[in-house]
Parts: sequence; structure tokens; C-alpha cells
Amino acid sequence: MVLKIVMLVLFFGVMVGVGIYCRKHATDVNGFVLGGRSVGPWLTAFAYGTSYFSAVIFIGYAGQFGWKYGIASTWIGIGNALIGSFLAWAILGRRTRIMTQHLNSATMPEFFGKRFNSKGLKIGASIIVFIFLIPYTASLYNGLSRLFEMAFGIPYIWCIIAMSVLTGIYVIAGGYMATAINDFIQGIIMLIGIVAVIAAVLSQQGGFLEALKGLSQVTDETVSDMPGAFNSFFGPDPLNLLGVVILTSLGTWGLPQMVQKFYAIKHEKDIRKGTVISTGFAIIVAGGCYFLGGFGRLFDVDVAANGYDAIIPTMLSTLPDILIAVVVILVLSASMSTLSSLVIASSSTLTIDLLKGNIIKKMSDKKQVVLIRIFIVVFIAISAFIAIYQTQSKNESVKFIAQLMGVSWGALAGAFLAPFLYGLYWKKTTKLACWVSFIFGAGVMVLNLFFRSFFPVILQSPINCGAFTMIAGLIIVPLVSFISPKPDKQLVDDAFACYEKRVPAAQKRSLD
Repeated sequence: MVLKIVMLVLFFGVMVGVGIYCRKHATDVNGFVLGGRSVGPWLTAFAYGTSYFSAVIFIGYAGQFGWKYGIASTWIGIGNALIGSFLAWAILGRRTRIMTQHLNSATMPEFFGKRFNSKGLKIGASIIVFIFLIPYTASLYNGLSRLFEMAFGIPYIWCIIAMSVLTGIYVIAGGYMATAINDFIQGIIMLIGIVAVIAAVLSQQGGFLEALKGLSQVTDETVSDMPGAFNSFFGPDPLNLLGVVILTSLGTWGLPQMVQKFYAIKHEKDIRKGTVISTGFAIIVAGGCYFLGGFGRLFDVDVAANGYDAIIPTMLSTLPDILIAVVVILVLSASMSTLSSLVIASSSTLTIDLLKGNIIKKMSDKKQVVLIRIFIVVFIAISAFIAIYQTQSKNESVKFIAQLMGVSWGALAGAFLAPFLYGLYWKKTTKLACWVSFIFGAGVMVLNLFFRSFFPVILQSPINCGAFTMIAGLIIVPLVSFISPKPDKQLVDDAFACYEKRVPAAQKRSLD
């Protein structure tokens, strides 16, 4: 116990120390929200990866989907690496960095407002962000409850409070730069931790081949009557597995807290390096998490009584104390890094996109930073309250909140992915097409929350429904753009002029 506490104190001390050190980078909006657009490839790639993979992935998704699909759940991690990281960087990275700087936009709603010259789009997007990021933020605490009770025997509420206070301190003090540096440190911990945990868990089962052999003998007629379903290539339910891959991989392309990482990149070469680093990080962390979860059925877990969140903690409960301490810090790292990204995205959107110029007509740069810091405190407090209330209360409304958390990812990505992607690449994208995508993506997910039984069976799952809204958005935006009035040519040409700007290049990169 002493060892665990010492490691936690050191971890928290480093996080706070980095926040205090980075105060000089957080004196204006550009510095506080984007790190002055001067963040290198390692910090950006790790910030992207650690924001991507939270405790929800490690404790919740890895356990749940590993139980449902067996070793085939590893495909989710591979999809996260190739689609959610490699392709996201390759397709969105450069264009996002160039156009957002050209338009002087610091948030995704601000991008929509300036790219399409629409104050309404900016406000509409900011409302969607405000509504759906809070429950998403609250969900980050869920993966910690069983783990802390197992490791420390302390009430879950103290874990929530400690995590909230410490994250708030370093984010408020140092802004995005503190978050990026801490994300790098937390990412290193996640890489080491997941490799060590996989090795230890498989060792307890007699090694990889023995664990795989044991998995081949597991049967569950409620899932599949196919022999060896849980160690097969595509698992017992390939179609629903594909839905999970699409939602958790393609979804990152439309999430404000993920896309905003590209805004802060410093150099052209950083994008290429960041692409490789981010992809490698995702292969190890996401691939490792889902690979580990695939062996969940080898352990004695009463899922019916304790839920999917009990699977991973049960797998870890017999590890040595030093490894349990590493796992606790791993999950804390995953949660705090994602939490810091979400609260910066939420508070900056509320300040820059809703209050500035609408409710408060004139707002100085210094006042914006003060308000962003205030809203960081508010968002962290609200999300912590929801998480505590959910664990303490048996009220049915709490279950509703838990459902809303699952819908958040699909609503945000379903609303924003297509308009953002087409807005970067296609001059004919119209304002009306953006509105239709916003309403369709968020609207379908809300309807799925309230009237799920009326949906087709395959879309009753929020996972599949979220994947459907994203794919549908990619079709809806061009269709609506073709039948709606053409955008102003001067406006579009001005926005895309940034891509045609001439810049000097070394001869090794260009023959001309």
C-alpha cells in the first residue's frame, strides 16, 4: 500500500509541476487553447493518442467487446490505429492546420462560422458541443471506481475529487501546453503499463498459446453456436464488430477535442512524424487493450451481476502489487489526459463561440482566458457531480444519464465529421448541407436514446447507430450541397487561397 501511495503522489506532483511550469505559455487565447500553434510532433501525437484512449476504453470497452467478440476484438484496436490515427493524420492534419490558421479559428464551431460565413452555424455547433461533451466527460470517471476499490479499498468519491482537482490545477495553470506535456508523460506510462499488464496476465494463463487454446474451448450458446467462436478470426458477430470499428475509428475525425490537436502543430515535417508516432501509439495502446480484453472469458466474472466493467479489474486483481500500482496510474493517465482535452474544448467553445460577440459584445483577449479558466472549473465540477451522483443514487434518471454518455460520441461525430471533412476539401460544400448534417447526426442519436425500440434491430445499438450517422453524413452533405444554393465564390476562394500560397522548400523535398 505504501508503494502504491508513493507512486500516486509522485505522479500527481509531476502533473501539477508541469502545469505551474507552463504558465508562461497560457497568457493569451492562442497560447492557452492552442499552445501558440508551436507544439512539436511527439507532444501532438501523444496528446492525440492519450485524448483518444481513456479509462472508458481500457476498463469499459476492452472488457465489454472482448467478452462479446473474443480475440477478434483486437480488430477494433487495429481500426483505431489505421483509420482513427494514421488516416486521420494523413487526410486531416495538414489541411486542418493550414486552413484554421488562415481563418484564425481556435475551435471547431469557430471554423464552421468563418469557413461558411455563418454566425448561426458557429452557435449551433457550439450548442451541440456543450450538450454532448459534458456527459462524455462524466463517463471518464466510470472506469476508475472498481479499480480504485480493488487497489486501495477507498471510496470511489475520493478518487473523483482527487482526479478533478489535480486535472483542474494543471489545465487552469498551463493551458494546452501543460496538457500536451502531461499527455506525453501519461502516454509513456500507458505504453509501458499496457505491455507489462498483457505479459503478466497471459503468463498467469500459461502463455499466449495456452490462453488461446483455453479461449477456443469457451462456448456461449446465447452468442454463437460456432465452435471456437471466441478465438476465431472475425469472432462470433462480425457485423456488429464492424459497427464498433467504424464508430471508434472514424468517429475521431469529427470529435472537437481530437481535431483541435491538429490546430496546434508547428511545422510541416511534424505532421509526417506525428502520423507515424500516433499510429504506433494506437497500435500498442488500443490494440493491446482490446487484445487483453479478448481473454476476459478465461476469468471467473459474473457479468450478469456485476456488468462488463468488472471484467478487466477481475483480470488484474491477482497481479503483484507493483503491477496493480502501474495499472492504477495507467488508467488515471488515460482518464486525466482525456479529461483535460475535453474541458479545454468545452470551455473554449463556450467562451469563444457562444459568449464572445453574442452575449458579451466586446471581450478582450485577457478576459477570454479568464472566462475559459472559470468554465474549466465549472465543467469539471459538473462532470464530477454527475459521476458521483450516478454511483450513489438508484434513481432511474441516473440510468438515463449513463445512456446519454454512450450516445455522445455518435452525436458529435455524426454531426461534425462530414461538414468538417468536406469543408476542408470541397469548395461546393454549402451552409445548408452543414445544418442538415448537424440536425441529422445529433437528432438521430437523441431519437435513438428516447425511442430505441422503434429503430431497426441493427440500429438499436447506440454503437451501430453512431456509425450509421457518420456514414450517412458523408452522403448527405454532397447531396444537399448539389441541390442547395451555391456558396459565395469570393468567400470560398478566400478560404481555399491558403492552400495555394507559395512557400520555399528544400530541394530534397521538391525537384523544382
